[in-house]
Amino acid sequence: MRPAVAVLYAPGINCHEETAFALELAGLEGHIVNFHDVLSGGDTLTRYEAVVVPGGFSWGDHLGAGRIFGVHLIARMADQLGELVDAGKPVLGICNGFQVLVETGLLPDRTIGKRGAALLQNRSATFESRWVELVVTDTASIWTKGLEGRILRMPVAHGEGRLYWEDGHAIRPAVCYAKGGRPTEEYPANPNGSPGGVAGICDSTGLIFGLMPHPERAALDWHGSTDGMELFRNLARYLAG
Repeated sequence: MRPAVAVLYAPGINCHEETAFALELAGLEGHIVNFHDVLSGGDTLTRYEAVVVPGGFSWGDHLGAGRIFGVHLIARMADQLGELVDAGKPVLGICNGFQVLVETGLLPDRTIGKRGAALLQNRSATFESRWVELVVTDTASIWTKGLEGRILRMPVAHGEGRLYWEDGHAIRPAVCYAKGGRPTEEYPANPNGSPGGVAGICDSTGLIFGLMPHPERAALDWHGSTDGMELFRNLARYLAG
């Protein structure tokens, strides 16, 4: 039996099928789980081995990117989020999913219901859609294990990706926008102006990971890169024990 991974779908999410497909390519079972079914009790996130919150524009990004989805999760499913964390199950947030995890407090420091960071409007004040290079800076995370110093090529597509964090909330960068193999704040290699070039962070355990670039869009040769599969294969290896 292949490990089952929930791909959490909500109104406005539009990368769920690609994400489930990438999980399948990695040897996992990608199950698209409708948020409504979880709210009604027809399904639970805790029965899956891992959870991915994919990209898109949940609830049209009204009130801020990922804000409404994050509030729903805290108000209606905080107990399940707590169970996921307590059980040590991996959680991945991609683009809008990263924004959602930050809104819930799962990132940067697993304080459910209390935000310690935010993803703000790109410094360019425009929607940025392009390929970027990422340098892996933390391999203690299960998602980036064995990739230290690697340059990964993936696309971005977001309007609010500039990471901000409050004093007293340490962040743990896992991947950074790169130029010449080094983290950069220089535009357009860093499309949003995130300090230190931070493109993705993980929590203190390395199990919860969020990144703005889209690994599911770098999964097949004809995409132009298969580097995104490195993250999904690492998840498969971890779940296989």
